[in-house]
Amino acid sequence: MTDIVDGHHHIWRQADLPWLVGPMQPRIFGPYEPIRRDYPIEEYLGDLKGSGVTRSVYVQTNWANDRFEDEAAWVQQTAEGHGWPHAIVAYADFSVGDVRPQLDRLKRYSLVRGLRMQLHWHENPLYRFAARRDLCTDPVIQRNVARLADYGWSFDLQVFTPQMPDAAHLVEACPKVTFILQHAGMLEDLSPSGRAAWRAGMARLAACPNVVSKLSGLGTFIHRNDPAHIASVLTDTIAIFGAERCLFGSNFPIEKLWTSYRELIDAFRAAAAPLSDDQREAIFKTTAMRVYRL
Repeated sequence: MTDIVDGHHHIWRQADLPWLVGPMQPRIFGPYEPIRRDYPIEEYLGDLKGSGVTRSVYVQTNWANDRFEDEAAWVQQTAEGHGWPHAIVAYADFSVGDVRPQLDRLKRYSLVRGLRMQLHWHENPLYRFAARRDLCTDPVIQRNVARLADYGWSFDLQVFTPQMPDAAHLVEACPKVTFILQHAGMLEDLSPSGRAAWRAGMARLAACPNVVSKLSGLGTFIHRNDPAHIASVLTDTIAIFGAERCLFGSNFPIEKLWTSYRELIDAFRAAAAPLSDDQREAIFKTTAMRVYRL
């Protein structure tokens, strides 16, 4: 399999990320001492060597909010110097009255293809990120996300299962914006009832034609590279969204806490092996090429 698109990776500098300095704060993916350091582009390229990946997308990594433009500028400069990554999902604060001044600043960077403001909230404080569970229904958030259509940019949507109905309302309020659902909906409750609720929420989002699902971060809650788990989530997601609305993402270097890039790719390839050639092409190449304009 060739021309695999890595739909989600991170390059970061420790000095720019508050959660990588000082005492180690609890995180959704568990202890992270091995990655409390710089992750330069050279290391990333070494990680993916021999994997067949030919394009990558940088997704914002929670620099200080007031440095959102610095992050985009630094990644653009990295790309100009190394040829990687090939697109940027930047950050903006969509809770302000008018997000357009931030978006206008980001227009300076030709690789910007979309934005992400993480909206996921969970009853478990260790999994909680957003200030409130209901941000997806906030009229200000909805109005600002809808403005992305004027810039031709997408929105990377990150929510948990109980938030999916509200997320569908956000998506429906922004019909001209493409939404990329992060980590295939962040399945964290692996009980039969938890899986059933996740599938129902995924079906609700899939009913919105402007949503695609990113198959990424599947080790987040189990803290390992589990080929059976990957195959289960991939199979269910493909059944709900269709392969033409799914794309692979590595979530590196987070997944580097428990696996290598090659082992991760191999697990996804094995999971996708029963699919048709066209379906595999969509998951590993064409959906990401279309959505992120690579």
